[in-house]
Amino acid sequence: MILRSSRVEVEDSLEAVNAFYHGRRWTDGLPIVPPTEARVLAMLEAVAGDPDRSVGQIPPSWCEATVEKVAVNAVMAGCEPAYLPVVLAAVEALCDPAFNLYGIQATTHPAAPLLIVNGPIVGRIGLNCGSGVFGPGWRANATIGRAIRLVLLNVGGAWPGEGDMATQGQPGKYSYVIAENEAQSPWEPLHVERGFARGDSVVTVFGGEGPHNVNDHVSRTAGGLLGGIAQALQTLGSNAKWILRDSSFVVALGPEHAATIAADGLGKADVQRFLYETARLPLRELQRGGMWTMHDWPRWMQAVTDPEARLPVVEHPEAIVALVTGGPGKHSSVIPNFSIGRTVSRRIVLPGE
Repeated sequence: MILRSSRVEVEDSLEAVNAFYHGRRWTDGLPIVPPTEARVLAMLEAVAGDPDRSVGQIPPSWCEATVEKVAVNAVMAGCEPAYLPVVLAAVEALCDPAFNLYGIQATTHPAAPLLIVNGPIVGRIGLNCGSGVFGPGWRANATIGRAIRLVLLNVGGAWPGEGDMATQGQPGKYSYVIAENEAQSPWEPLHVERGFARGDSVVTVFGGEGPHNVNDHVSRTAGGLLGGIAQALQTLGSNAKWILRDSSFVVALGPEHAATIAADGLGKADVQRFLYETARLPLRELQRGGMWTMHDWPRWMQAVTDPEARLPVVEHPEAIVALVTGGPGKHSSVIPNFSIGRTVSRRIVLPGE
């Protein structure tokens, strides 16, 4: 296999390589693994097909992300070759026009692509779906997410203050990857809900803010728990509710919270309906602040004049992406989206498929 990437000669030391890459602005600020020809070739052995195949164009520069370019950035991020199919599927999903990667790359909003992984690949490569799932300590989660960010930087050209105009940003812009804790979920997993077979490995991408913790050690009923989560969904400062047609939330339920909800007989669709009906604010509150003048509401909402009418934060219950992840403890998280762009899933193509 012949690589098409250009070669550079650098002194053979980790310090020299990192100084060179940092000087060229080819890193996310952290040290990288030098993408030698041998390492890139080893990475490419994890996938079939032409390394020159384009996975998509990455905004705002709209450069082509070929399989080889993605592999180079995966090496730099510290990925194992077995992780590359996940990275490629995620890049493909991000390039779906429905996701609106350009908006997420260029906005002042602190949006970052959250990757949610389901299926056999989770156990095969050691993705964390348990304790500390949004945090450090797991190579697969950390480096897959970092590879995505390096592609967005090095291929897409979204540098802070230059292409990426996020006012403050967020830590998820370094790495933002979780897996669903399917073994402890009382419901069907996210990828099955979205139309894939249970045995498929799937990555779902969601343009989200950072996770906001919902701490509830007291509630013993589904209504109590979901009432608190609904409160976390309806804050004025959230971007998600204001451009309602594409607004959505990830509700990442901890296993203990999910078990309490399921014990009351609620399925996932019931959770979505409860939150849709409960997470509402009166029109007078919506008019008070936030992004009132920027709304793009459905016609029925635009016709509302009663200041006490309670309006939903999403257009329909299915816009609430509910899943189970994390370990022991009575905590869950809510994650608002960017609002202009939809959640997209892709099947992860594994070697031999």
